[in-house]
Amino acid sequence: MSSTPNGSLARAIASGILSGTFLGLFFKIMEQWTGVKVYTLLLNIDYIPYLNRIKFPEFVEFAFHVLISILLSLILVIYFNRKKLPRPTLVLTITLVGIVVGMLLYPTTILSERTPEFTDLKAIFFWLSGHVLYGLSLGFLLAYLRPKEG
Repeated sequence: MSSTPNGSLARAIASGILSGTFLGLFFKIMEQWTGVKVYTLLLNIDYIPYLNRIKFPEFVEFAFHVLISILLSLILVIYFNRKKLPRPTLVLTITLVGIVVGMLLYPTTILSERTPEFTDLKAIFFWLSGHVLYGLSLGFLLAYLRPKEG
C-alpha cells in the first residue's frame, strides 16, 4: 500500500482515527435522532471482564472504539501491503471487512441491558449501515492515500 513502512504506519493510524470517528459520529447522530441505541452499543464494554466493572466517561469509551479502529486499520495495511490490488477492489474488500466486523460485533448486544434488543430490526439496519459506511471510508482512505503503484 505504501512504499515506506513509516508511510504505511502513519496512513493506517490516520485512516483508523478518521473512519472510526466518522462511524462514532454517525451512530451518535442516529441514536439522538431515532432513539435506537447504536452509539451505546458501539461504546459498550459490558462483555469485557474487569473493564466492565469500571464506569468510564464517554470520551474514554470513544477512545477505546477509535483504538480498535486504528488496530483494524493497521492489520489491514499489513495484510494488503503484500497484495497489489487495484484501488477500487481494495475499497470493496475493506468495505466487506467492515460489514463482517459489524456482523460479528452485533451479537454483543445480548450481553448488556443498555443496548438494543438482539432482534431490533432498526438497530440491525443502522448498525450494518454504519459499518458499510465505516468500511467504505476506511477502504477509501487506505486505498487513495497510498502512492500510485509504479
